[in-house]
Amino acid sequence: MTSPATRGTLLVVDDEVELMKALCESLREEGFEAHGLSDPAAALDVLRTGAFDVLLSDLMMPGTDGIQLLRQALEIDPNLVGIIMTGQGTIQTAVEAMKSGAFDYILKPFRLQQIMPVLGRAVEVRRLRVENVRLRQFVKRLVFESARYRIVGNSPAVRKVVSMIEKVAPTDATVLVRGPSGTGKELVARALHGNSPRRDKPLVTVNCATLQENLLESELFGHEKGAFTGAERTKPGLFEVAEGGTLFIDEVAEMAPALQAKFLRVLEDGHYRRVGSTQEKHADVRVVAATNKPLEDEVKAGRFREDLFFRLNVISIALPPLKERCEDIPALIDHFLHTRQIGKVPFKVDESAMRVLCGSDWPGNIRELANVLERAQILAEGDTITTDDLPEIILSARPALAPGVPPPVAGPDDLDAVERQHVADVLRKIGGNKVQAAKALGVSRRTLYRLIDKHGLSVNTSSERSEGESGQ
Repeated sequence: MTSPATRGTLLVVDDEVELMKALCESLREEGFEAHGLSDPAAALDVLRTGAFDVLLSDLMMPGTDGIQLLRQALEIDPNLVGIIMTGQGTIQTAVEAMKSGAFDYILKPFRLQQIMPVLGRAVEVRRLRVENVRLRQFVKRLVFESARYRIVGNSPAVRKVVSMIEKVAPTDATVLVRGPSGTGKELVARALHGNSPRRDKPLVTVNCATLQENLLESELFGHEKGAFTGAERTKPGLFEVAEGGTLFIDEVAEMAPALQAKFLRVLEDGHYRRVGSTQEKHADVRVVAATNKPLEDEVKAGRFREDLFFRLNVISIALPPLKERCEDIPALIDHFLHTRQIGKVPFKVDESAMRVLCGSDWPGNIRELANVLERAQILAEGDTITTDDLPEIILSARPALAPGVPPPVAGPDDLDAVERQHVADVLRKIGGNKVQAAKALGVSRRTLYRLIDKHGLSVNTSSERSEGESGQ
């Protein structure tokens, strides 16, 4: 793989020895680590013993051509990036090379500067392939309390979070997890603890937003008997309960300034006192804090200590809102339909409902998606979730056409436009009577109302009167 001192490690295979040597020399001058061979069989032996980023192979060689060599090389290292060189280029050979897994196809003769951009992209592709494999392997090795708390998704944002967990979990470093509510901050804390040397010790959670200042101090540090009214016995704090393990402090921005100073001291040297005590205690605890507020703004406003912010922000893991990682929504839906399954058979989501779910902004993020799916399972008829089972707020969030705006012209693949035009046509033909329209469309009245709202269709008042006069 790529050495830090080089732009990439290349294996050049060409039976024209002088050309191969000259190309390797030029590539070395450009900062690559280039190795040259004229024998394809020898090249396969070298690939078995060393790691290369890119295979740059001639097409026409005695015994084994470049395409066959690339196929065999990819069996040895599936993440290798292959580039075929040839002086006899045809469309057929180019297509065959690409079908065999080649990243690119270069015609001889060429100037070195012509292939430098290709080599740069090839090395980057190799890096991404290796990184993806490494992260997939790490995700498989991650220890979770149950499938319910598994990290789900393969978006760049999720891969970055997983990479940070991989690097930070084995250490005792304090971690600050940042992100909007409902993005999975506690899940990250659980993953950090579950994959750390402290995994066999307690993971203890406290939410600063749910307790008043004096109660939060007692909760964190404990109190002595008689320390305050109602303190009828000595109580250990969560720092003691979490001894040897991890303490997850959620909504840390809500901590009162006076308590922030005591919290900072524990982070600095591990020392603290129970409320009402003069005896020093020492905590062996790894702290993970979380916030949905920008702490920089809280510091500027004087609500959060700057020194505490710097102490917490040494290692920061940022979680994006769900709308910024919408490619993960189908995987999350599948995850929740299995881990929060209602009934004996897992539910499915039909195509229309899936489009709505994937197109929503999700202000409540992953938590909102999970709750919507739980509700949909309860309301669904059968084992398939449709748009009828989704909350009106999700459906109404889709932009509707203003009154008088003609329906869009539907293309063959524009299912929404086809659906809108069909419903509008039926309503117009029967004078806007919703009861008759529902029968003509073969849907329930509830579904018809949802379709009217979904597509921003208007129904005239005479149709409403005809429904009323019919007694429906």
